[in-house]
Order: sequence, then C-alpha cells, then structure tokens
Amino acid sequence: MNLINVGIIGVSGYTGLELVKMLINHPKFNLNYVANSTGKTTIDELHPSLSGVCSLEVKKADVDECADCCELIFLAVPHKTAMAFVKPFMKRGIKIVDFSADYRLPQDIYEEYYCSHTDVDNLQNVVYGLPEMFRENIKKSSLVANPGCYPTSAILGILPFLSKRVPNTPIIIDAKTGVSGAGKKLSETTHFVNVNDNLFSYNPFFHRHAPEIAQKLGIDFDEINFVPHLVPLTRGMISSIYLQTLGKFDAYEIAKEFYKDEPFVRVSKNPVDIKNTAGTNFCDIYVKQKGDLLFISSSIDNLLRGSSSQALVNANLMMGLDENSGIPNIAYVP
Repeated sequence: MNLINVGIIGVSGYTGLELVKMLINHPKFNLNYVANSTGKTTIDELHPSLSGVCSLEVKKADVDECADCCELIFLAVPHKTAMAFVKPFMKRGIKIVDFSADYRLPQDIYEEYYCSHTDVDNLQNVVYGLPEMFRENIKKSSLVANPGCYPTSAILGILPFLSKRVPNTPIIIDAKTGVSGAGKKLSETTHFVNVNDNLFSYNPFFHRHAPEIAQKLGIDFDEINFVPHLVPLTRGMISSIYLQTLGKFDAYEIAKEFYKDEPFVRVSKNPVDIKNTAGTNFCDIYVKQKGDLLFISSSIDNLLRGSSSQALVNANLMMGLDENSGIPNIAYVP
C-alpha cells in the first residue's frame, strides 16, 4: 500500500508538535507538508526537541500548495482562523481534521460563545470527532471537528450513565488541567509565578466547553455545571463528575459493559490519576456510588486524547485505516 500524504497547518504549537511526533513514525501516513503563519524555518528549528529526528521545511500556509501534495490536512489553528481554510480545502476535495471549535457546534450556539460563522454551509457536512459516539459517521466524513479536551473527558465519563440519571437534575463537572492546555501564547494567568504552587478556577459555569458538553449529550445547558481549574502541571486532565441517579445498579459493570469494545477507554476498579494516561490516547474512568449519588472520575492527556492523538484516530478512520495505527499507548511513567 502506498503511503498517504498528509499535512499540518498550525505546526508551531504544542498540539502541532504532538502530531508531528506521531506522524513521523506512522505506518501509513507520510507527513508531506507542515506550515504556520510565517514559514521561513524548519521543524527542528521551531521545535529543537526534533533535532536529528525531523528537519522538514516549515512553509507559510497556502491552501493550493498544500492541496496539491496532501490527501488529508490537520488544521491545528485557533477558532475563526480554521474557517478560512476549511472552505477552500473542501472545494478542492481535501479531507480535514479541524482542531478548533469552528465546526463543533450549531451556528447559533457557536456565535453566542465565539464569533460570527463565515462557513455556515459546511456545518451541514461535519462530523463530531468522538469515535465512541460517531465512529461510523467519521469513516464516511470529509470534515471532522476534533472535540475539545474538557468535553472529551466529561462526555466519556457521563455517556454510560445518561439513562440512569434523574432527569432535569444538575450535572456537576469539576475539572482540572495542566498549563499546556492554554497553549504557547504567554499570559499573566499562565505565567510561572502565578501558576506555580497555585490552583484556581476560571470561567466557572460559562466556559466555552460547557455548551459543547451539553449539546453533544443532548442535555439542557442549564443542567451542566462545569467549573474548570488550572493546576501547576505541564499536561494532563481529570474531571470529577457528580450525577443524581435512579434505581439500583452496579456503576462499574455498566461502564465496563458500555466500553467493552472500545480500545481507548479503560474502566478501573481503583481511582484514576493523570500520570497513567499522560502520553497516551487512553481515557481512564473510575466510578463510585453512595446511595443515589454517582461519582465519576475521568482522566486523559489534554494534548493527546484531548487533541492530537484523537485527531490522528479520526484521520485513520477517515482514510480507512486501523484506528490504532500510530496511536501512543504507553504512558509517561514514572
């Protein structure tokens, strides 16, 4: 089988770097094009950790140049920027995995939380890239919206228990993430002096990922009580989720059965942690019951399962490959 040429636009950030690291050793994909907004460098100059490993030229992003040499493109760019690329790539018949929020939500919800949408037509063509929910649709899609990191952790934790939840009761999601989730751009919030030996919430209840969680679960936004926290870690994410439930059931057995055929969800009998998912595409889930209250703990690597490795799983599915191809499954332990 010939290798499939793929490219990355937005290679400067952490998620772009993680994608490069997986693609250079991928058995079926050939990383043929990497670009950012400026070009005029090489990938190892941009990311010195790749010195002696990969020295691809980093080009200034150009749709036609990329489309001429790639069958699939990863867009690791911010919201609003992605829309400007998706429309012309779709016209050229190039398959796209979009890391941004631009195609995750219906137009009205997106515009309430982000900005005006300039490519409304393609909202009809997109599939939300959570394989555990939409695997068969992803296989047939030319445009996949890669989920947000917090929604990935929260949705996978809640999904097995939707039918057990007391209707119209609050879902509480207390989530914590490492600083890499904020990206490479410097800010006062992510300054070392502010983050080190510190822990704090931000955008409680109204973070942009809250409507994404609600919309994908088919739950009213007012029932999702999502509070994210920044913790002094480089990478990793853990969500503590609380549900009011109906009837007697074994939550562990429910989750185990629900995910029995899923290669990247592990249901644990012991509380999960961030370290054992770091560097992998796994989502680790732990559940505990106290009467009608259900506690769910869901851990992922925010840069991988929450972004780049999930994007690669989606690309594998879109191109008819084994979804496990090139996907990391060994954690960064110790």
